[in-house]
Amino acid sequence: MSDQEQLAARIKEIIVETLALEDVDPKSIETDAPLFGEGLGLDSIDALELALAFHKEFGVRTQENDERNREYYHSVGSLVKFITEKQAEAASSEGQGS
Repeated sequence: MSDQEQLAARIKEIIVETLALEDVDPKSIETDAPLFGEGLGLDSIDALELALAFHKEFGVRTQENDERNREYYHSVGSLVKFITEKQAEAASSEGQGS
């Protein structure tokens, strides 16, 4: 399993655990399916809870009024991309500081 696949699997687990989706198997969440609206049917409160969980787990954070938040949280696939990019930025800036 690639790093991207492992990250996607962990994101799915976090979604189910954080939002207490007892009737949802993390493996049943499609990586490219929408999380909001017609997908899992998540709402803005769910997004806030997930943002906190992802910050705790991965050390990444979104800005409250960032118009790209909708893009980041569109699907598990878009979250994988967002988290990977933010972690790479953090690693890059840490490397420049030493």
